Amino acid sequence: MSDKPDFAEIETFDKTKLKKTETREKNPLPTKESKCWWGCLN
Repeated sequence: MSDKPDFAEIETFDKTKLKKTETREKNPLPTKESKCWWGCLN
């Protein structure tokens, strides 16, 4: 095992063979408007 990485696989990698996916955040952070219903009552 050497200290220098082997870039041979990276150089021959074909990005066109990758599948297209749509990522969506599972637990998005609340916005100021959505948390105002309890914080704005004071």
